[in-house]
Amino acid sequence: MLYSFPHVLGAPGIGTTAANQVRGLVNRGLEVTVCTASVAGSRDGLGGDVIETLSVAGRRIPHRALGGDRALRYHDWRASRLLSEGFEVVHGWPIASVRTFEAARSAGVAGLRESPNTYTRVAYRRVAEEVARLGLELPAGASHQHNSERLAREEREYDLCSFVLAPSHAVAESYMERESGPPPILRHRYGFDPKRFELPAQERSDGPFRLLFVGSCDPRKGVHYALEAWKASGLGERGATFVIAGRWESAYRKLLAPMLSLPGVELCEFTDDPGALMRSADAFVLPSIEEGSALVTYEAQACGCVLLVSDAAGALMADDTHGFVHAVGDTDTLTAQLSELAGDPVGLAGMRHAVIAHRDQLTWAAAAARLEDVYLEAIGRGPG
Repeated sequence: MLYSFPHVLGAPGIGTTAANQVRGLVNRGLEVTVCTASVAGSRDGLGGDVIETLSVAGRRIPHRALGGDRALRYHDWRASRLLSEGFEVVHGWPIASVRTFEAARSAGVAGLRESPNTYTRVAYRRVAEEVARLGLELPAGASHQHNSERLAREEREYDLCSFVLAPSHAVAESYMERESGPPPILRHRYGFDPKRFELPAQERSDGPFRLLFVGSCDPRKGVHYALEAWKASGLGERGATFVIAGRWESAYRKLLAPMLSLPGVELCEFTDDPGALMRSADAFVLPSIEEGSALVTYEAQACGCVLLVSDAAGALMADDTHGFVHAVGDTDTLTAQLSELAGDPVGLAGMRHAVIAHRDQLTWAAAAARLEDVYLEAIGRGPG
């Protein structure tokens, strides 16, 4: 198979997702040719065939050196030229796969397009509506700033690929809003690294309830809803703690300043070891407006956290078993769920045990097994 990733493989965010997918596939014995802009960190487990399209003599060429769009188009062109080498399936990523999927169709090869977020047109709209509701503006260069050229390129990818890979029900459902109809969709999943995210050495004591958020502190992640629920629950006045760890958008932080001084709220800067925070928490909250399938929901469960997430978070969990799910923006329900968890130690412990019991289903190894099944299904159904 050909795996085409137009960014830095192994970098934080989607670079970590891509690297773990590749390593999982190689570990399962698949013959993987990786075509990536460059590689960050260790190459262990990536297989022996790694082609770097933005690297010369081992030195990475930043995308900005060519211009972001030009760099992506160049990567796409380089990847497309590999399709003469007899692959059975191509796994491509957004905004750098048009020519690759064109070449795949010509070669009779199934082209699978990763969808790490919801349908982009829907994602733009949802985030814009929430930002406007808060009386804010998206900062320049924000990832969800409306971009007509990107939308056009992605629409072309949907038309050319054989299937879209959706990591959650929320992602799959978002394509139903596409005017020309949803592309064929195959469901897969993401995962966590057991070497980085471990269970605590011992069970948490009966100390005060600890709630945790880790991520980008911006309107899309819905931190304001978590704070509203925290305030309404009154848990801070009873000794509970809500730790918020991440980098803040300045205007958003200013808007939420009164709630950030609520009893029990503690702010942490971005950390390279979120697992340590997760192991010290009882529950993890993610009231997102829009997501694909947030990696932190896998990682938090790997560390034994019960989840409190929106139905847009894309978490791989069962509602009322591994935690609670609320509709986006439903602060009343989130408040009730938060109060129930904090006020029922026995119920919290039961959910925690259920989380731990399904931990092995959340690893990148389990994700690779599912992805291999998806590839085989795509090959069987043909390129379309």
